[in-house]
Amino acid sequence: MSSKALDYENLNENVKKCQYAVRGELYLRASELQKEGKKIIFTNVGNPHALGQKPLTFPRQVIALCQAPFLLDDPNVGLIFPADAIARAKQFLGMTSGGLGAYSDSRGIPGVRKEVAEFIERRDGYPSDPELIFLTDGASKGVMQILNSIIRGPSDGILVPVPQYPLYSASIQLLGGSLVPYYLEETANWGLDINDLRQSVAQARYKGITVRAMVIINPGNPTGQCLSVANLKQIIQFCHQENLVLLGDEVYQQNIYQDERPFISARKVLLDMGLPLSKEVQLVSFHTVSKGYWGECGQRGGYFEMTNIPPKAVEEIYKVASISLSPNVPGQIFMGLMVNPPKPGDISYDQYVRESKGILESLRRRAHMMTDGAMYSFPQIRLPPRAIETANKLGKAADVFYCLRLLEATGISTVPGSGFGQKEGVFHLRTTILPAEEDMPAIMESFKKFNDEFMEKYEDHKGYSRM
Repeated sequence: MSSKALDYENLNENVKKCQYAVRGELYLRASELQKEGKKIIFTNVGNPHALGQKPLTFPRQVIALCQAPFLLDDPNVGLIFPADAIARAKQFLGMTSGGLGAYSDSRGIPGVRKEVAEFIERRDGYPSDPELIFLTDGASKGVMQILNSIIRGPSDGILVPVPQYPLYSASIQLLGGSLVPYYLEETANWGLDINDLRQSVAQARYKGITVRAMVIINPGNPTGQCLSVANLKQIIQFCHQENLVLLGDEVYQQNIYQDERPFISARKVLLDMGLPLSKEVQLVSFHTVSKGYWGECGQRGGYFEMTNIPPKAVEEIYKVASISLSPNVPGQIFMGLMVNPPKPGDISYDQYVRESKGILESLRRRAHMMTDGAMYSFPQIRLPPRAIETANKLGKAADVFYCLRLLEATGISTVPGSGFGQKEGVFHLRTTILPAEEDMPAIMESFKKFNDEFMEKYEDHKGYSRM
């Protein structure tokens, strides 16, 4: 029988080489165990509603009315839905060309992009142009659109922080580019050393790679750190010197559970720095409805905003967006509601504040149970030599071996640090803080019990692991 294009051996090599640890071996094994009846706690991915977080009432009321507009004609609609939700639903429906079932502009609904621009202006103190804002199916789709526009071939490199979210390594591999790692320093609260950046670029150029862009994930995933203003200034100056596009992944900006270092956008720092940088450094910033106290992952709402990107390049990016015709319209409505929520004096304001504050305070308490970070914890595991040897014999990375054993023993599904990148000989795991608050003490106790037993089994004395 003749070989077919979709036989495994004939697939695009970039597809076969592409790895995505968040949904990799650990997740697949966890899914198998779940089918066998084992209770699994999926802490491998930031999926708040799947772990019990309740959706905010107001956005769901508005989207319900938009999805079923005939309800607006019911004389009793005001008995079920508050007046401000009814008004917002009518407003959004008026922005569309035929309700939520109709395609929108490929950049997204103009009225929603205007709301996003107003949100950015309130946040940063500088005007934003709706024409330079594209709504997307989650931030991930926007990241892939921009990387697709930048990467021309294997000799084009993208600077990516290590540890990094696997979206970047997977997308760069899929698009045929080269990932150029720069390491964050764990002992300095996952800070960034500009000298390490310069060294990464120099090494890439020595290999014949043209570095074209730099990714920052702020707040960090998986590490949870916030970059300081000083660090952001150094990064912007570095991008200016090296002629790099700065890609600001800022999807966790609501997920800050420490008070020492608040989130500040790369765009605000860039514009604060003034000329010539404020007009010369190219920046693309990403945000989503999937994180924070919204946690609407399944709605797939996101945006990217372009700063200092030439009009002809914007036209080409628009052309590529047009291939997909339209980002999903309900996700766009969620984005409009996130950036323009109920205001003081609105009927739903008090309930909205009460619900969002309750979720944030609970997340903060959970963060402090585990670590002083953001939505993720990325602890180092000091594995005994015998555990590493056993993993090697099984053909597995040592942290994968540890995480698999943790999963089998406790049902806790995590992601090994090797899926995010880490320094040679150092091991981590990534877990979210999203399980229900009342379940966290039992989860932590189960985690500790497993860790103690694992260390006792593979070493005669303890002291190897931080957990």
